[in-house]
Amino acid sequence: MFQRAMGDTLARRLKQPRRFIQVLAGPRQVGKTTIARQVMQSAGLPCHYASADEPALKGTVWVHEQWETARMLCDRGTVPGLLVLDEIQKLPGWQETIKRLWDEDTAAARPMHVVLLGSSPLMVHRGLTESLAGRFELIAVPHWSFDEMHRAFGWKLDQYLYFGGYPGAAQLVDEPDRWARYVLDSLIETSISRDVLLMTRVNKPALLRQLFELGCRYSARVLSYNKMLGQLQDAGNTTTLAEYLSLLGGGGLLIGLHKYAGQAVRRRASSPKLLVMNTALMNASAGVPFSSARRDHAHWGRIVETAVGAGLANGIMGTDMKLYYWNDGNREVDYVLRRGDKLVAVEVKSVGRRDTLPGLEKFCREFPNARPLLVGADGIPLEEFLQTPPEQHFD
Repeated sequence: MFQRAMGDTLARRLKQPRRFIQVLAGPRQVGKTTIARQVMQSAGLPCHYASADEPALKGTVWVHEQWETARMLCDRGTVPGLLVLDEIQKLPGWQETIKRLWDEDTAAARPMHVVLLGSSPLMVHRGLTESLAGRFELIAVPHWSFDEMHRAFGWKLDQYLYFGGYPGAAQLVDEPDRWARYVLDSLIETSISRDVLLMTRVNKPALLRQLFELGCRYSARVLSYNKMLGQLQDAGNTTTLAEYLSLLGGGGLLIGLHKYAGQAVRRRASSPKLLVMNTALMNASAGVPFSSARRDHAHWGRIVETAVGAGLANGIMGTDMKLYYWNDGNREVDYVLRRGDKLVAVEVKSVGRRDTLPGLEKFCREFPNARPLLVGADGIPLEEFLQTPPEQHFD
């Protein structure tokens, strides 16, 4: 399982002689705290854990207090100490304080390890790159894959496609209304209000919420910013929508894929393909029961295409791979995966047999180095594709 592999990676890094600040960043309810606690139990080190997610007001003084507690653990013996700070992005000025304290320990040759956890990857990454360059290693923790949900809960493919990859919600799927409320209230609303709006200045919060709702309705579809404005009730402009889409992506909720064009300028100027990062988000928002969604071929096809795209987007977090879409007139390729100068073109067919694929054929003529992949129909079985790490598609 990917989560277990991340725990092994973190434990291995803590045993290495050269120290770096270890950072686990990812959306809510994907197991960051669980990974850290498991490593704390198995590390054999004196540990101190503290979370900034508690209601009491905290600031840089709180960081200093937790750091001093861990220093005392470290100074009592010859083995290093371990400090774990959760929800670090909620502390104003956290990066500068941690930089100062880390540099003090480095100068004093104090053998203390530090692990930071953050539920807003965009905000965490900004703080790291602005102040902690050269001092940290990032471990991206994405939404759970089909393979993880299958191993942990015995889920079949259709269950994963509809209910998505939130382990905390798995026990609620036998009560669909309760499951939907949990996703809407505890995951979506909490992520938007606490990980996006509370962390960043947003002039039009209603517009950001409407954009997310629009993304759930049109997930796996290309939609120009002007068409988005036509669908939204709140006035805005295309620059604002692009900024808000970036914020939602930073919260692990909704991203906008660029069109692959071989040129960075043209990719940035393209209309985005909206994509929720977890199918639970679109299905809980839609309010369509599982049985009804399964009978509606068009709706189910959109769920399948979203699951493939979300699986790729989550699977490439923390790597050098990039994800795009492609179209030319009425010919399109659902997803384009790039790694260096290598390309993989992915077409998704949820029902029926393979017919002509003019989009895939045209893309491969325009980019001869691309490897074409058909998912579903009589191509690669969907279940097999979702269980395959993205990097293996380049082999």
